[in-house]
This record gives sequence, C-alpha cells and structure tokens, in this order.
Amino acid sequence: MKTIIYYFSGTGNSLVIARDLALELGKAEVKPLAKAINQEKILPDAERIGLVYPVYAGGPPLIVSEFAKKLELNKNQYLFLVTNYGVMQGAAASRLTRLLRRRQINPKSVFGITMPDNYTPLYESPSEQKQEAIFKKEKAKIKKIVQTLNSTKPEKMEMSFFLARWLLWEPIYGIFSLKLPEKDKKFWLTEKCNGCGICEKVCPVANIKMENQKPSWQHKCQQCFACFHWCPQEAVQSGKKTIKRKRYRNPEVNLESMIEAACLI
Repeated sequence: MKTIIYYFSGTGNSLVIARDLALELGKAEVKPLAKAINQEKILPDAERIGLVYPVYAGGPPLIVSEFAKKLELNKNQYLFLVTNYGVMQGAAASRLTRLLRRRQINPKSVFGITMPDNYTPLYESPSEQKQEAIFKKEKAKIKKIVQTLNSTKPEKMEMSFFLARWLLWEPIYGIFSLKLPEKDKKFWLTEKCNGCGICEKVCPVANIKMENQKPSWQHKCQQCFACFHWCPQEAVQSGKKTIKRKRYRNPEVNLESMIEAACLI
C-alpha cells in the first residue's frame, strides 16, 4: 500500500516521526506540508495519507488547518493523524478532525506521541538525559502505530479527555490562535546576529525577510520557533527570558533538512 506522510516541523520532532513511520510502513513518501500548502488543491496519489504535526497551545498550527481545508480525498483513501506534544494533546486532534469532517473527510485513526517540549519563552526544554528517554519511547510508539495501521482493524482514536478539551484547551487555543500571526513582534536580536540568513531559510512560511543583513518578521508567524532554535549564533530571542535558555533541535535532524522543508516563496 502506497503511503504519503505530510509533516510540519519547526525543531525536527515531526520530521523524525514522519521518517520513522515511513521506514516502518515501507513504500511511504515523506513530504513537507509547508511546500504542499502552495497548491490550490492537495490531491495525494496514495491509498494511505498521514498528517504529522505538533501541538501549539492545545491546538493544531494554523498552517495545518489551512492544509486540511485544501486536502481532497476520496472515500477509499485512508487518512490518519499523528500529533506530538510535550505534555498533552489538548484539542489539536479533535479540532482538525472536526474541520475535516465538515469537508466530508473522515480521519480513520488518530495517534499521539510525546516529544521534548520546546516552547522556550515559557520553560526550558528537557535535559539531554530526559530527551533520550523520550526518544526511546517515540521509537516504541511508532511500532505500535504501524501495527495498528497494518492490522485488519486499523482504526484508533487517541484524543484528550472530552471535558479537558472543551473546558480548557478549546478556549485557550481560540484566544491564542487569533493573535498567533503577530506574535513574532516579540522576537528581537542580540549583537551576536551576523546576518547569516539561516533564520530566513528555515522559516516554513517565508515569514522572515533579510533587510540590511538583519531578519525582519512579516507578521504571518506560526510560532514554530525554527528561526529561534536553528540560529547558529543564538541571536534570536523572544521576550525577556529566552536569552538564558538553551535551544532545542532534534538530534536526528540537520539544518539542511529544515531548509529543504521550508516553502521559500
């Protein structure tokens, strides 16, 4: 069975999950969602389609929702979702499932995987020792997901508790998502910035333009923090607390992979 797995990633976590799924499934192609989104309609030529994406403030990244609005599937194509998160899934799967169902697309399975949390404005990422434990569990969870997908009953819906979604995460995400594109106003630069332009190259939505050898954010931000985490000089900051906090990049992903995944329009 041919499979296409689309992913959205700022730190490499979703890319690693997509790669691991493709390796275990076989005959699977991994595609960056940020490049596919430029099409008027997204028509995957595969029997099975996967979407892998992180959880932002308890919901899906805005670009993932836009992708879902362009996705065109027939009733014989099997769609599955894989969310990844540091603490909990929130409403990231239920919101996207609801959006897709309004378009007569019914995800057959939903899965959740814990990965190292990396929203640095609020907290430090886990230590390397804790990261290793998380990565080990991710590999094990991938095998379980693939077992489900290849079984005679390949349907499973891993979602947060109903009341938690509606009473907590739906309101939080509703407020957060409205303000998200302009949250890039909190980014600023230290004197370490040398104008290398890597922040511009890794941005998956072309939200950064280099002006006078310095990045300028264009207020269509996804809050993926690729510019922050992949800056080799650690010159990009967000708010007042990040200057003392470590960056996070999935150790299985290199800079070239992140640049290749960006839309660059």
